[in-house]
Amino acid sequence: MSQYMVEIMLPAVMSEEFTGKIPAQRKKINEMMEQGLLMSYALADDYSKLWCVVKGESEFEVMTVISEFPLIDFMDPKISKLMFNNVVALRLPMFSLN
Repeated sequence: MSQYMVEIMLPAVMSEEFTGKIPAQRKKINEMMEQGLLMSYALADDYSKLWCVVKGESEFEVMTVISEFPLIDFMDPKISKLMFNNVVALRLPMFSLN
């Protein structure tokens, strides 16, 4: 299974319809992260772009995944297949059961 970087341009002006769908978007993102479909999800400080790393077999499969976003009608996605995606893992200290 490959990973894809999805860069999403957001509208410059956020309508009431857009802002009304934000809670549903956040819920869907959390579900997809728990399912392992999304590896990461980030929003630019100026709210102009989103980036997410999506697992999939093809660009078509990735587009199918992001088409489930409640805000997809307001998004302009660009998909790039990644060669690799290094992620810093949370390292917990070893502990003894004794």
